[in-house]
Amino acid sequence: MKKVAIGVDIGGTNTAIGVVDDLGNVMVKDNIITPSHGDIDRYIDDLSVAIKELIKSVKLLNADIEILGIGIGAPNGNYYTGTIEYAPNLSFRGVVHLVKLLKIKFPELQAIALTNDANAAAIGEMIYGGAKGMKNFVMYTLGTGVGSGVVVNGDLVYGADGFAGECGHTTLIPGGRLCGCGALGHLEAYCSAPGMKRTAFELMVKYNATDSLLADKSFNELDSKMIFDAAEKGDKVANEVFEMTGKWLGQGFADTVHHLSPEAIFLFGGPTAAGDYIFKPTKESMEHHLLPIFQNKIKILPSELRPGDAAIVGASALVYKELEK
Repeated sequence: MKKVAIGVDIGGTNTAIGVVDDLGNVMVKDNIITPSHGDIDRYIDDLSVAIKELIKSVKLLNADIEILGIGIGAPNGNYYTGTIEYAPNLSFRGVVHLVKLLKIKFPELQAIALTNDANAAAIGEMIYGGAKGMKNFVMYTLGTGVGSGVVVNGDLVYGADGFAGECGHTTLIPGGRLCGCGALGHLEAYCSAPGMKRTAFELMVKYNATDSLLADKSFNELDSKMIFDAAEKGDKVANEVFEMTGKWLGQGFADTVHHLSPEAIFLFGGPTAAGDYIFKPTKESMEHHLLPIFQNKIKILPSELRPGDAAIVGASALVYKELEK
C-alpha cells in the first residue's frame, strides 16, 4: 500500500493543499482562498471539504493508498499546542486551535501537526531535500519576511514555547529600519524582498541615479525579480543592492554559526533565484565575520525543494516527523 501525507500551506491570501508521496512528489494539489472574514469555523469547513476532494482525486489515481495524516505550515504556527497565535497577516484573531478543529473533521488520521512555514521548509529539506543525512543545519527563507528553521542533532528546535528560531528578527543595525514586527533594525528589514526594494530606493537617492534601470519603477511596483533583471544588464544600483543584501545576510549568518555551529545553511525563496548575485557576497561577508575556528567550514546552499511545491512538501513532511515519535 502506498503511503501519502497531506500538506497544507496557509498564506495570507491563499491556502495551498497537496497530497505528497513518501519521495516528496506532489500527486494532486489545489488552492482555496484564505478568507478575510475571520470566521475560523467556516474556514475549517472549507479546508476540510477541499482536503476530502483531494483524497478522492488521488484514490481515483491509485485506490491502494493510505493517508497517514495532515501537516500544516502557517504564520505563527505553534507545534506544541497546534495553535496559530496572533498571526498578523491572517484574519483569524487571537489564538486559533487549528489542529484540534481538524482532528474533529479527520478522526481517522494517525497524525495532524502544525508548525510555522519556515520550520516546515526545514523539515522538508531534511526529509526530501539537500539536508538528507544532516543532523545540524539552518534553513533561511527569504520572501516577504525572513524566516528560519533550526535543526540540532536531527531535531527541529522549538524552544520552551514553540516559537524558537526567529533569526530574521535578530538586531542587525540598532535603531535602523522599521521592521514589519514594529521593532527597529532587524535582519528582515534589510534582507527580505521588501528590504531589497528599500535598499534600491535608498541607493537611487544616494547616487541621484536617474539613469538606473530601476529609476522609473514606483515603490509599489518594484520587486526583487526586477532588481535581478537590472543587475544582469549591469545596472550599478541593482548590483549594489545584491552586494549590500549579501553583506547584511552574511553578518546574520555569522551570528547563527556562532550560536549553533551548523553543517550548512540553506537558502530558500524568491531572491535566491539570483544565484551568485546573492550567494557570493553572503558567503564572503559570513566568512569575514566568523571566528577563525568556524571559517571555511560552513556551506551556504540553495534549497533543493521545488519552488512551486516546496511549501506543500515541507508541510507534509511534518507528518513523517510526527510518526517517528
